[in-house]
Amino acid sequence: MKPNKPYEAYTGMVFNIQHFSLHDGPGIRTVVFFKGCPLRCPWCANPESQRFTREITWDKKKCRLCLHCVQQYPQVFQHRQGEILVDQLVAQACGSRLDPVDICLYDALDSEGEEKSAGQIIREVCKDKAFYSESGGGITLSGGEVLAQPEFALAILRLAKENGLHRAAETTCYTTPAVFREFLAEIDYLLFDVKHFTDQKHRSIVGVPLPPITENIRLAVASGKDILARIPLVPGFNDTLADVDGFAAYFQEVGIKKVQLLPFHQFGENKYRTLHRSYAFTGVDALHKEDLQEHARRFAGFGIECMI
Repeated sequence: MKPNKPYEAYTGMVFNIQHFSLHDGPGIRTVVFFKGCPLRCPWCANPESQRFTREITWDKKKCRLCLHCVQQYPQVFQHRQGEILVDQLVAQACGSRLDPVDICLYDALDSEGEEKSAGQIIREVCKDKAFYSESGGGITLSGGEVLAQPEFALAILRLAKENGLHRAAETTCYTTPAVFREFLAEIDYLLFDVKHFTDQKHRSIVGVPLPPITENIRLAVASGKDILARIPLVPGFNDTLADVDGFAAYFQEVGIKKVQLLPFHQFGENKYRTLHRSYAFTGVDALHKEDLQEHARRFAGFGIECMI
């Protein structure tokens, strides 16, 4: 990226900035969650991260059905069968004039997504700089998909370097090799999820092809950077011992020697309700701890270190 303006001026869409995180890289970290992702994983724990625009959410548990929102903005909100429906396109057109927090008297409405500048992000992250120094922490860019907003991500990372921050990122590695090389040069630690080891399943379930991801994983391995591959174990998709064998063969091919298993959970189920989206994994059982340990032993048999 050849900057045509100061790094501080680049803008992008984020949906959360989480301070004092301990699970997204070494030490105490501030995680910046980018909004927007080209993948469509049906198990996604953060459905609010998928679209690239601001979205209005409605929490049925908090709503009193006073219909104040419908009366104030009938073009945005509709009442049907005990539900408040949101026209996201109209809400988007309203922009900042529509503040759901001010509209609802009972905090049932909220918004996900806000445009921020790289300068704003760095100023927020640097508030905890003393904790990073003591713990070996820093900034982590997450998503959504960081690489879907590459100029914004690179601007933040370069500002982070100027401020002496350790830089990590969580990504799917789905982008062009040119973008990935530039991105890789700006980070100290890379965490990436591998959803599946076959292109057919990757395309049909996740929604994007696997080969571009594989090419970028090879680049990450060849770079000598500190990297960690992770597998989000999803019931019925990639959680059998036969899948372990497939992943192991894939990792051996691309040069991955260490992997972390991410157990399946349903913590994001209610988020789907607030966005009026269906959730495909209601009542689905995850693997038990003993199963995960068996998976780890299987990986070890292939010479791949496995963390749970």
